[in-house]
Amino acid sequence: MSITKEAKLNLIKENRAGDKDTGSSAIQVAVLTERIKNLTVHLKEHKKDFDCELSLKKMVNRRKSLLAYIKSKSETQYTDLVKKLGLRK
Repeated sequence: MSITKEAKLNLIKENRAGDKDTGSSAIQVAVLTERIKNLTVHLKEHKKDFDCELSLKKMVNRRKSLLAYIKSKSETQYTDLVKKLGLRK
């Protein structure tokens, strides 16, 4: 359900703005998206895992607020990130 260190480092490398950027909003959204995908697969197999379902809802809401923050700062960065990650908005 969690992502591996290598996968997280790859996401950071793909989404960082500068060489020392490790925790910007875009990176956080990318990592959350990967974790959400993993939890979704888990919940399809284990339908009664309500603790994971709650965690999933919290992650989705966190990603939603981070995306709203990115959109308020830069509309172009928001649209690029949504296209890159394959989100619906």
